[in-house]
Amino acid sequence: MSTTSDRAAGRVETASRPAGHWRGDVSAGVTAWVGERPEAAAPPPDDEAAVGPDADPESVARTILLDQLTGRARSRAELRAKLDGRDVPPEIAERLLDRFTEVGLVDDAAFARSWVESRQAGKGLAPRALAAELRRKGVPDEVAREALAVVDEEAQRDAARLLVRRKLRSLRSVDTQTATRRLVGMLGRKGYSSGLAFAVVREELADRDDAEALDGVVPPD
Repeated sequence: MSTTSDRAAGRVETASRPAGHWRGDVSAGVTAWVGERPEAAAPPPDDEAAVGPDADPESVARTILLDQLTGRARSRAELRAKLDGRDVPPEIAERLLDRFTEVGLVDDAAFARSWVESRQAGKGLAPRALAAELRRKGVPDEVAREALAVVDEEAQRDAARLLVRRKLRSLRSVDTQTATRRLVGMLGRKGYSSGLAFAVVREELADRDDAEALDGVVPPD
């Protein structure tokens, strides 16, 4: 049978445990890390009482952050913008963001890695397009560069090939030159360089009966 001191020691050990790798819906881990009992949590941010003149700004700010982090991770800049938009005092916003960062609920490096993995696999985006998206999310450039380093040239070629093969299904009735322009343009919009895009498209169209038509086509600038 555990003693009071044993239970207290267990609570201390739990509180000092390193932050976990929270991903997506972080609500399950919030209580342990923020140190807030569920029954003491502030009301939802759309509750009139939560945004009224008598509301505690810190409780409101904490609720906004938890609401934003329920469902998916977000960058620190996204969360700060949300707090700014709700007129949370800057000093409270920064203090809470620091606390959430300390316990691992806000982590730009983890967010960037997850974003790159998801968007590269799901949308086939090249590093140039991914970098632009991370910049819009407010992720610092050096953090973004580290996350993008995992997408090497071979991974880019594989993703580009998959995109071309999918798109080719709708281009069976067009000539090779037209298909080439459309496919290279599609890859360009995904962030691929013109050289890589044209090389991949040329490889994928090599088996066409009129592949010789490609001999007069040059990659766009």
